[in-house]
Parts: sequence; C-alpha cells; structure tokens
Amino acid sequence: MSFRRFLIAALLGAHALACPAQQPAAGQAVATFAGGCFWCMEAAYDVVPGVISTTAGYTGGTTRNPSYEDVSSGSTGHAEAVQVVFDPKKVSYEKLLEVFWRNVDPTVRNRQFCDVGSQYRAAIFYHGEEQKRLAEASRAMLMKTKPFKGDVVTSIVRAREFWRAEEDHQDFYIKNPVRYKFYRTGCGRDARLKQLWGSAPH
Repeated sequence: MSFRRFLIAALLGAHALACPAQQPAAGQAVATFAGGCFWCMEAAYDVVPGVISTTAGYTGGTTRNPSYEDVSSGSTGHAEAVQVVFDPKKVSYEKLLEVFWRNVDPTVRNRQFCDVGSQYRAAIFYHGEEQKRLAEASRAMLMKTKPFKGDVVTSIVRAREFWRAEEDHQDFYIKNPVRYKFYRTGCGRDARLKQLWGSAPH
C-alpha cells in the first residue's frame, strides 16, 4: 500500500462512485492534466488567474464510473487527473502548460514522487488539435531548455472521458490542510521539484 493510500484509508470514510464531469460554459475552455496526486494539481491550478474551476478525477482508462479504490489498484488504466476550466481571454493554454511542467517530474514513467503505478503517471490530455500542437511544442522546447539531466518522458495523448472523483477528494488541500501538508511533505514532492527546477512551486 502506498503512503497516500495508507493516509486515505486512515483518514477518509466510504466514497461514492465517481460521475462524469460537467462541460464548460460558452466562452470557457477546458484542459486536462495528470501529474500524480490530483490534490496537488488542483492546488497548483486554483491560484492561476483566469482559471475558473478545477476538478479532481480520473481519465485515460476503460472502466466506466470508476471509484478511487478501482483506480488506485492500477487495474482500470485511468490516471488521477485534474480538469481545468479556464477563460482563454484571461489565461492562455501555454500558461497552463507552463504550470503543468513546473509541478511534475517529467523524467519518470508511471509514477510521480512517492506514488508508483500507471495511475500516477504524468500526462497531458489534449482537447483538439490546437492543444495537441501547443503541448507538443511545449515539450519540444522543454527538451531543449530543461535545467535537469534526465529525458522528458511525459506523454501527450487525446483526452478521453473524464470522471469526477468522489467529493472527499475535491479541494482536499482546502478541506484538510494539515493532512494535505503531511502527505505532500512525506511524499517528497516539493523536495524533488526544487531539485528539478531550482525552486518548489508556490
């Protein structure tokens, strides 16, 4: 059992099943990113001006309506992910990509920090050809300018159905700040990000 699964089992009660995510309203756009723990990725995007909402959930798998336990077992093919609804007049997709890179370890496959398994893989799930083009250009630029030695192995794949995670997981860092900090520190996330990028994200 991973450090995070142990923490969840000890702290949270039963979960309702996940449900399909809502669609953005007119004038809004959506982006989907997987960067390991979705609690941490929600926290990263919620502070970005122009981001309207973030939703923790599961995507990239085959099972419909997966539960956290289903996904964390590694048997459904899903990744923990965050769906970001944003105002493209206020924040660009390129800026969201920048936030993504600074909050992940792009040098590893099928893990992020202390969480190991394909369900914790880092990935960019693009919505449309323009997002795909921008994501690939961003990755190519990172490969040329990266401040670390490892290869960039993060995948860029077409977005599939996104399932909203159980309510206990939404805004976890706000609802449970002490538990969130305990997990984030114990998982070594900020220490590794500082090692990769020279500073931990704010």
